[in-house]
Amino acid sequence: GNAGGLWAKKDWTNTGIAESSVDISSWLAGAQVGCNYQVSAWVFGIQADYDWTNASATATDAFFLATTDQTKIKALASVTGRVGYAWDRFLGYVKGGGAWESDEYSVFSGALVSTASETRTGWTIGVGGEYAFTDWLTGFVEYDFYDFGTKSNTFAGTFGTTIVDIKETKSVAKAGLNIKFGGWGGGGPV
Repeated sequence: GNAGGLWAKKDWTNTGIAESSVDISSWLAGAQVGCNYQVSAWVFGIQADYDWTNASATATDAFFLATTDQTKIKALASVTGRVGYAWDRFLGYVKGGGAWESDEYSVFSGALVSTASETRTGWTIGVGGEYAFTDWLTGFVEYDFYDFGTKSNTFAGTFGTTIVDIKETKSVAKAGLNIKFGGWGGGGPV
């Protein structure tokens, strides 16, 4: 399991016209699963993460001044490769791979509302450290950067139908615990 914080930036544009920009920060918590293979002091692995969040922020639309743009980030997932180097019970590592995110959006002005939702795809890179408290329990801290690029979303509802391009980057810092299965005889963190 893991828990931490996220900091995201979302920029909304409509046919090249800037609409709004918002910085979002919130908690996240979830789980990870993976496997590692150690060759001498080098460790190679693959890991999948899934985290829940309820990050939300609003911004005044710069194009339609009486309008508010709202962003909600619901979940974040990744599948990454990992390369590390072990010093006794400590493992320093770097990771990188694919990322996915579940988002909900709304544009509202008074009683008029239009919404959109998507599952975004992107990439992530990160760095971290893991320490073996015992031969079967490790703890880690890591920082990950995510880039989801710019994606077009079709909004529909009483506010009308429009296409908005939304660009996103995100930082995540988290800590967690891992339970190790197999390889019980080793003293390292893998």
